[in-house]
Amino acid sequence: MSLVIRKSTVEILCAAKWIFRRDCRLLSTLPEKTEIVVDEKERIPGRKTRSYNPILENRHVYPEFLPDPNPNWRNSLREKMERADMLKRRSQIDIPEFYVGSILAVTISDPHAQGKTNRFVGICIERKGCGLRAEFTLRNVVDHQGIEVRYELYDPTIQSIQVLRLEKRLDDKLLYLRDALPEYCTFPLDMDPEILPEGTPVPINPVQVKLKPRPWLERWERQELKGVSNIEEHLKEKDRVRRELRKTPWEKYDLMKNYRKTIPAEEQSEIWNEVYNQLQQMRVSRKKMSRKRTVTTPKTQLA
Repeated sequence: MSLVIRKSTVEILCAAKWIFRRDCRLLSTLPEKTEIVVDEKERIPGRKTRSYNPILENRHVYPEFLPDPNPNWRNSLREKMERADMLKRRSQIDIPEFYVGSILAVTISDPHAQGKTNRFVGICIERKGCGLRAEFTLRNVVDHQGIEVRYELYDPTIQSIQVLRLEKRLDDKLLYLRDALPEYCTFPLDMDPEILPEGTPVPINPVQVKLKPRPWLERWERQELKGVSNIEEHLKEKDRVRRELRKTPWEKYDLMKNYRKTIPAEEQSEIWNEVYNQLQQMRVSRKKMSRKRTVTTPKTQLA
C-alpha cells in the first residue's frame, strides 16, 4: 500500500511540474513583453534565461488565430484550414490592429443603402471568438439612441476597417457602457483618424465612466471593474453583503482552471511559426504601398 501511495505521489508531482512549465495564464493577463534582462556578471553559467520572443507577441495583435481552448471544440485539421482562409482574406482586405476601447469605422456592402455601402463609427466594447468565428461589437449613440453593431471579423461583406483612435481601456470588456452616461460612447460619424507615430506603444485610456442609476443590465458591482467610478453610490447595504458572499478570490490561484482557459505557450509558438512569415510579408507590402501614395496637385487644363 505504501508503494502505491508513493508512486501516485510521484506522478502528481511530475504532473504539477509539467503544468508549471507551461504558460497557463490568461491572454488578457499576460504582459506586453515577457523579456527578462539579466546582467552578464550575474548570469549563472549553464542556466537558460527567457528572452523576448516577437513571434509570441502576435497573441495580442491577432488573438483570433489562437484556437478555442475547450477540447470539445478542437480539430487540428479544421483549425489549419481556417488559418489558411484567414490569411487569404487578410490578403484581400487590411484588418488593422485594434483592441477593446479603440474607435473604429467599418464600411460594409449594403444593397439597400444609398451608394450600396454602409459606414458605422463606434467604440469597440467587446471582441471575442476564434478562427473564422471571430467577431467584435461597436457602440455609438446616434440621435440620443444607443446603437450597437456586431461584425464578424472575416465577413466577406466588410469592405474596410479603419482605426480612428488606437487605444486600450482598463477592462477587457466595455459592456457596462450600455448603462453609462451617453457622453462616454458618443462619437461623430465624420471623426478624423488620429495617427500614432510608428513604434509607439498602444496608449491606455485611464478614463472611469459614471453609470446611470439602477436598474442595470448586469450586476456590475460583482465584477472587478476598473473603469467605473460610481458603483458604490448606487448600492444598498444588502447589495454589498450579497457581493461579499459571492466573492471567489481563490479562483485566481486555481492553476487548472486558468490552464483550461488558454492555449499553452508551446502550441502558440507552433501556430505563430506557421503564419508569422505571411503576416509579416503582408505588413511590409502594405507599408510600401502607403509610401508610394504621394499627394499630387491636379494639373490644370489649358483651354
